[in-house]
Amino acid sequence: MNCIPSTHTHDSFTATVINTLNQRIETDADRHSFFINDKFYTYAELGRHVNGIREALKEIQTLGIGLVAHDDIQTYAAIIALWSEGKYYVPLHPHQPMERCLNIIEQVGITTILDSSAQSRYAAIPSVQVIPSSDLTSIMQRPALSCGDAELAYILFTSGSTGHPKGVTISRGNLAAFVSAFHQLGFTLNQNDRCLQMFDLTFDLSVQSYLMPLLGGACVYTVGNDCIKYQAVFQLLDDHHLTFTLMVPSMIHYLRPYMDELDIPEMRLSLFCGEALPLDDTLAWSHCVPRAEIHNVYGPTENTIYCTDYMVNTNGGNKQSNGIVCIGHAMPGTQIIVVNDQLQPVPSGEKGELCLAGDQLTPGYWNDEEKNKSTFFIHQGTRYYHTGDVCSMDEEGDISYYGRMDAQIKIQGYRIELSEIECVARQIYEDQRSVVAIPIADDRGNHSIILAVEHEEDGSADLLTQHLKRLLPSYMLPQSIHFIPTFPLNVNNKIDRKAIRQLLTKA
Repeated sequence: MNCIPSTHTHDSFTATVINTLNQRIETDADRHSFFINDKFYTYAELGRHVNGIREALKEIQTLGIGLVAHDDIQTYAAIIALWSEGKYYVPLHPHQPMERCLNIIEQVGITTILDSSAQSRYAAIPSVQVIPSSDLTSIMQRPALSCGDAELAYILFTSGSTGHPKGVTISRGNLAAFVSAFHQLGFTLNQNDRCLQMFDLTFDLSVQSYLMPLLGGACVYTVGNDCIKYQAVFQLLDDHHLTFTLMVPSMIHYLRPYMDELDIPEMRLSLFCGEALPLDDTLAWSHCVPRAEIHNVYGPTENTIYCTDYMVNTNGGNKQSNGIVCIGHAMPGTQIIVVNDQLQPVPSGEKGELCLAGDQLTPGYWNDEEKNKSTFFIHQGTRYYHTGDVCSMDEEGDISYYGRMDAQIKIQGYRIELSEIECVARQIYEDQRSVVAIPIADDRGNHSIILAVEHEEDGSADLLTQHLKRLLPSYMLPQSIHFIPTFPLNVNNKIDRKAIRQLLTKA
């Protein structure tokens, strides 16, 4: 793909990220870099893995490398190694359906995969070279290869409306811009910090959660793929008294029954992102972290991790809408407008679509010019991104979030196109029967999905369930499947989703 020329005013990715990481590995060699599966790893150990993986990569010509996203020191070291070699990573979830991962491999044209597991499930693919990374170590450190900021840092695949995941490309310059904006907000991490990394590496919030602590010489405490997330997070908070966290808001909801047991005065900075943040949950959480700054941050994958920030006042007086904390101001380097259907900015306080521009904005979707044309637009000479989020901006520049404009929702922080679930479900039926995915929200705004099939009950529910499990990640699976002989239609002769929702929620 063609990258957009860099116009960034911040320091380069090499200076901001690569050189700083190498300096940490050298100067903080004996300090802890990671705590993974109850084991500490030093910066020196991290560095030896980076060096070993770089040696294995030095003859590989392709830039895009598949990375099986295990929760281990080798996988985190592989990211640094790839960046040091001028390459980018494409994470492949170890537990997501093989068909989905193969689709990603095919889209990007991946021919090399790094995998730390003993037996890689990709070993039998003739067109792919699997490099086992578990035992690759070296004490020989080479200078990082020179690479411009327009080159890619990673591609993350999110839910796509065509039934196939779509690839969001993030450049080295985008990531350097995020690092700069993070620091300009006054967020600082140092060698004494203990930082949570609770996200799968296929989710962009993971990038902040491992990268920013390492740049500060802190220790990253990870949550594995195989555990119950909220239980593992509680254990890390309780046992290690973490000082910095980034969590999805639903995590507070799961932790509320245990909050009487949590007292973490050491917590300095607690961030929330990925879902709407309920104010009552936030204030309850504040009693567990009495000395922490609590921030609500927001941003789509397309604008590199997050790009707005609001600091919660635990004494009251917070800006909120329907009990949801506002998402605050644009971070340095990001421009924001709220527009109407004609793409004209709306007055302060009026609802419209939130659109983003600036140094963190993706070069575009991987090999999808049609999507790029429909998703980005030029306003007064600046390239903006349609977020699809309904928001308003007050006279002070603070943004309130009201929900999605389209059939896209978030579950557990993951962005989901309902149309992808519908597309995959329809594949099982040769008669092309209609299928509708309906999001159901509880009183806190957390979503689950129910699936409606336009047909008499025919005993195909189990077959459909197995089909969906084979092709979709667990967070996209419907909670239940229902059969409706004939879907209701609205006045425009379109399927009436609202009426179907009413039918199913009464059932």
